[in-house]
Amino acid sequence: MKIIDISPLVSDRIANYPGDVPYAREIGLEIANGANIDLSAIRTSVHVGAHTDAPNHYAAGGQGIDVRPLERYLGPCQVIRVDIGRDERMLPGHVRDPIRAPRVLFRTGTFPNPEHFNEDFAALSAPLVDHLAAQGVILFGIDTPSIDPRHDKVLEAHQAVARHDASILEGVVLDHVPPGLYTLVALPLRLEGADASPVRAVLLDSIIG
Repeated sequence: MKIIDISPLVSDRIANYPGDVPYAREIGLEIANGANIDLSAIRTSVHVGAHTDAPNHYAAGGQGIDVRPLERYLGPCQVIRVDIGRDERMLPGHVRDPIRAPRVLFRTGTFPNPEHFNEDFAALSAPLVDHLAAQGVILFGIDTPSIDPRHDKVLEAHQAVARHDASILEGVVLDHVPPGLYTLVALPLRLEGADASPVRAVLLDSIIG
């Protein structure tokens, strides 16, 4: 079984969503400086790198990430390459492939460098979320920092996901992943009440579940 890592490297170089808390690692102890162990701490947004949003991030009274069903983030998944321009919302017509799994990851290629924040990345639309949810999709993933455009304050796609009680996976790296069927593993941390969690998102090249 081959494991395909679809998580960007998290470091102090990773692009930070404007206004969010940047990633920083603080060294407490170092063996190189005479300590008996290495010990460090991090300060970061919970939306750093590959991450899954919780409903309380975009819906009043929504659940925190600690109580979301783990089954959402583990199981059959379909990677779909979409021909879309920058700063566009994805509509049902953009998706040419038949949906064959309950989790979909969209490869748009519009956020090519995780260490550089370009604001004109592609995003999803409410009609697309509604269309795919009607076909049984329970998780929407994308290779950009958000399923909504940078300056959308209404969060149209997030609100559509909330209506269907679906799940979100953002910030994955898919440029090295051919379209097709995989098993997704992207389990969130059990962070009490948190509005998101970083994940180590991977794909397995065989279908489990």
